Amino acid sequence: MRDSVRELTVDLGERTYPIVIGQGLLGSYDLAPFVQGQQVMIVTNETVAPLYLESARACFPGKQVDTVVLPDGEKYKDWQTLNRIFDGLLEKRHSRKTTLVALGGGVVGDMAGFAAASYQRGVPFIQMPTTLLSQVDSSVGGKTGINHPLGKNMIGAFHQPEVVLIDTDTLRTLPPREVSAGLAEVIKYGLIRDTDFLCWLEQEIASLVDLDPATLVEAIYRSCACKADVVALDERESGLRAILNLGHTFGHAIETFAGYGNWLHGEAVGTGMMMAADLSLRQGMIREQERTRAVRIIERANLPARAPAGMTPDDFRRLMAVDKKNVDGSLRLVLLRALGDAVVTDQVDVSQLDATLRAFCVASDGADV
Repeated sequence: MRDSVRELTVDLGERTYPIVIGQGLLGSYDLAPFVQGQQVMIVTNETVAPLYLESARACFPGKQVDTVVLPDGEKYKDWQTLNRIFDGLLEKRHSRKTTLVALGGGVVGDMAGFAAASYQRGVPFIQMPTTLLSQVDSSVGGKTGINHPLGKNMIGAFHQPEVVLIDTDTLRTLPPREVSAGLAEVIKYGLIRDTDFLCWLEQEIASLVDLDPATLVEAIYRSCACKADVVALDERESGLRAILNLGHTFGHAIETFAGYGNWLHGEAVGTGMMMAADLSLRQGMIREQERTRAVRIIERANLPARAPAGMTPDDFRRLMAVDKKNVDGSLRLVLLRALGDAVVTDQVDVSQLDATLRAFCVASDGADV
């Protein structure tokens, strides 16, 4: 299996780190060289722990390995659950030379990373993502944080990992809905920056839905390579990196409206990307053919095409006003100038935005809004 391992680098000067991708890595890949001290704290959740915790522990030979097992779900991405990580670190007397390890999906990764950024004013951490979405997106780039009832990911820090270890075998235990959610972020890279990748996805999307191992490794590698390039150019999202949020302003509004966890992040982003493509067409930025291609590939990943029933344009406007990209009260959206060419803009025609919101909203009785 190790012959098929692929590696790439996130180039951030002294904070540069590798991403290692392959099959069968959990339990066989030695991560001890990435640990400065003797203490390791693995943070995972109740779903992942029975499946992969023991294999993860085996990646740290000769180290003191402790664990914190959190409840599973986006609704637990909050201060109270975060504090359970600090409780575990303090109870086991972990020093500032400890290394935290995030074993799980995006929620675990964001929370363990935020804990690492905060504990004793910052300690190292390692990402071991086990969902497709976390493997291609949230584990790379150093964004960490928790949710607030008024907005998703509004509290957090930038804190880069020491290494990202991606074992694609963990995807075998993912429900189909989670696979589709992850594919939303894979498709995003083709839409914002890489039309060759988009064309490849159009040919291979069925194989990805079916979790073909070789196709998955290629998709994860190319997704991570795209994100690594963007993060290297703009680590703290002062400009270019914001294009990685295509569909996210709409998507975060959906997640907040539906209640964290009722819609998966990738599901909301998939719908949000359709909305961004629709608005890009209405703004005269792309052609109908391009909008159709974007929508079709998202639909083929089995992602929802409309907002949650009962969500209104007013709900969208209220929730989109609480977005990290907004500046001085001005709404900023990521739109498409062309397939493979995204732009962040605050020059959005309000009437066209309203038309897009109406087109994607469904009344609670199933009728169009």
